[in-house]
Amino acid sequence: MPLILLRLVPVLAVAACASAGPASAPVPESAMRGFAEVVARVEPLAEAECRRLTPGQNCDFRIIVDTRPGQPPNALQTLDDSGRPVIAFTQGLIGAARNLDELAFVMGHEAAHHIAGHIPRQQANAAAGAVVFAGLAVLTGGDASAVQSAQEIGAAVGARAYSKDFELEADALGTVITHRAGFDPLLGAEFFNRIPDPGDRFLGTHPPNAARIATVRRVAAGL
Repeated sequence: MPLILLRLVPVLAVAACASAGPASAPVPESAMRGFAEVVARVEPLAEAECRRLTPGQNCDFRIIVDTRPGQPPNALQTLDDSGRPVIAFTQGLIGAARNLDELAFVMGHEAAHHIAGHIPRQQANAAAGAVVFAGLAVLTGGDASAVQSAQEIGAAVGARAYSKDFELEADALGTVITHRAGFDPLLGAEFFNRIPDPGDRFLGTHPPNAARIATVRRVAAGL
């Protein structure tokens, strides 16, 4: 799949893996050429793994780059209007990567979100949370406004309930994809040593960096 440069990234539903940090300077042409090489090697492997593990799912990944100036390092997986999986990188993340292994690992991780069905699973969790919280609001005598607020809170809680597990699942499968594409997932996971550690917060969206690195090492040891 050819690399596509876009001024604006369309987002419908997102499995985001942000690397918090300041916006970076324009990315050198050499870095963009390296990124194109990663796309050429990782996307076919990710597509093949997707078709093997989830027959019938749309596995035609579209890789895009958000070229808006000033965007911080970030990558995400989403779906377009037709349900086609989209993996988006900001130029900031491409410029922040120290080697192609890091870019390959991030791409494999984002592809793994789609293969594992994390977006529909997250949506189902959000819907279930909304129903439960709304039901509690009704039982306690809440009015229409209270029920609506409870639905919104329940959806947020439901969406986050298993997000840490989703990230570790994506790290594990992403390790496999990175390895099969000919890159080193252990070098790729060094990226976690340079981003803020989210810790083990209740209802946090991401697990501790140490847990993510341990997952990559465990899976890589078996490859």
